Amino acid sequence: MKVLELFDKRTQEWFCSALGEPTPVQKMAWPGIAAGRHVLVSAPTGTGKTLSAFLVFLDRMRREAQEGMLADELQLIYVSPLKSLAADIRENLRRPLDGIGAQEEITVGIRTGDTPQRDRQRMVRKPPHILIITPESLYLMLTSKTGQNVLATAKAVIVDELHALIDTKRGAHLMLSLARLDHLCGRPLQRIGLSATIAPLE
Repeated sequence: MKVLELFDKRTQEWFCSALGEPTPVQKMAWPGIAAGRHVLVSAPTGTGKTLSAFLVFLDRMRREAQEGMLADELQLIYVSPLKSLAADIRENLRRPLDGIGAQEEITVGIRTGDTPQRDRQRMVRKPPHILIITPESLYLMLTSKTGQNVLATAKAVIVDELHALIDTKRGAHLMLSLARLDHLCGRPLQRIGLSATIAPLE
């Protein structure tokens, strides 16, 4: 089976016309992510790591939206150790969302220390389907009842820039937050880790 056959025809057509052939990283990551397994993607910049992590979920949510089955609740959490990277990811998601025709159906929110209070309150009233967040803001959301209510419906979490978190206090603190998130959601969330090339991978 060609790896693009994992996706809806609209997603396949957009990917082929916009990007061509999937990269080796994408070919290896998508089947595991689609099967619900935990996946660690370690590869150099420019190899399509971000889309390897997101596209399965974007495609799945679009299908649910088309069938009227996409609930107005949080589905996917993307954790970035850098506030600037978090903002970049939101911009980078617009291209595939536009391409697969899901810009209106799938909502994306961002939560960092700079997020205005009005935006935080709006997120509580209507959670986004995808939440882009820093480790510190995830911790703060886990300590409040309103934050817990938003996070409790998550099904998967993407952690980017793992190489910058490994063997640091910040990374250990994030792992504790992810364990708390599993407990809050009542099940282990699917985890996708993204990293620059690291060795040993184990």
